[in-house]
Amino acid sequence: MSWTDERVELLKKMWGEGQSASQIAKELGGVTRNAVIGKVHRLGLSNRATGGATKTEAKAKPAPKAEAKPKPAPKTEPARPAPAPEAEAKPATPARRQIIPAGQPLPPQPSANEISPEALAKVNEVEKKAKKLSLMELTERTCKWPVGDPATEDFWFCGLPVQAGKPYCEAHVGVAFQPMSSRRDRRR
Repeated sequence: MSWTDERVELLKKMWGEGQSASQIAKELGGVTRNAVIGKVHRLGLSNRATGGATKTEAKAKPAPKAEAKPKPAPKTEPARPAPAPEAEAKPATPARRQIIPAGQPLPPQPSANEISPEALAKVNEVEKKAKKLSLMELTERTCKWPVGDPATEDFWFCGLPVQAGKPYCEAHVGVAFQPMSSRRDRRR
């Protein structure tokens, strides 16, 4: 089945009318519901027109409440002094993970200061002896620890023999799989 101009126009019209992907697939024939959904997203039609409510929206709306109870008056608190400017600069919520597009350099990773100095020294020694393999050279017996920025030419994998049951060599296992208590203690 190919998406002809006529079929695409019918898809756009039916989608704009609020019909489901299953209904559109049935009407078009020869396509699945998932094919319709994929085409809708590729065309950028994912937002429905704000028209009348569909059957599912009508079912989902709760019945209006008969009578709302009055809320008790809020307690008044004494006025507080304004916080210091330094306190305002800190975010109240934890930072969210940032998605970085492919090809962009990664920001500095905090892992270097969370790892024990002994483990770092061991990793630095091991990375000097690393085989520096590419992705295509990795096997189940080679350490898959990435080194460097994947967006640059100077990116490689460790390649040393792995520890039994782990994807990394002994030194990288020491960095990747740390006991919970030691990680918890470092955060304090």
